[in-house]
Amino acid sequence: MSAENENKLHEEEEHDENYKAPAQKTIEEILALDNEDESLRKYKEALLGSQADKIIVDPNNPKNVIVKKLALVVQGRDDLELDLSGDLTKLRQKSFIIKEGCQYKIRIEFFVQREIVHGLKYVQKTSRLGVTVDKMTHMVGSYPPKDEIQCYVTNFEEAPSGLLSRGEYIVSSLFTDDDKTEHLKWEWSLKVEKDWKDKK
Repeated sequence: MSAENENKLHEEEEHDENYKAPAQKTIEEILALDNEDESLRKYKEALLGSQADKIIVDPNNPKNVIVKKLALVVQGRDDLELDLSGDLTKLRQKSFIIKEGCQYKIRIEFFVQREIVHGLKYVQKTSRLGVTVDKMTHMVGSYPPKDEIQCYVTNFEEAPSGLLSRGEYIVSSLFTDDDKTEHLKWEWSLKVEKDWKDKK
């Protein structure tokens, strides 16, 4: 990890230690605020739905956030996708193979149901041979419940490059929020090679 990334990580950790999450409010409480302002009330209802609209995507899932998919997005190539709705223990059995030094983004797809979720975060720790080589935290934001899937896309990341950087990496991912609720935690495998497997 570069000195710049280490400083960034340190700053993020300091920020997290001193950060105080705002008071959580339900949809009903938000809709009740400034209720005498008709235009504001209509705007909030359009954004959040009326309080009668308790959006439940999966009644059998008690979680407010249902993470469905992670994808590596590389320009000019098909997305490499992980299905996060099945058996998470099997995700490490098949590695994503990427070309060293390539630029990629991470896209996470998820549903939010029942209540607004505040301060979603995506935390990723990358290890090689049992040693952590990188850690990053992405502030995803706050999301209202919706029937349709929502997504977050990171900025570009750069894969390691050079002979010594090639090989397999274990990535530990966590989708959490201001309340430190673990919406989903999973591990997956990433293999850095000299070229794309299919030479596309």
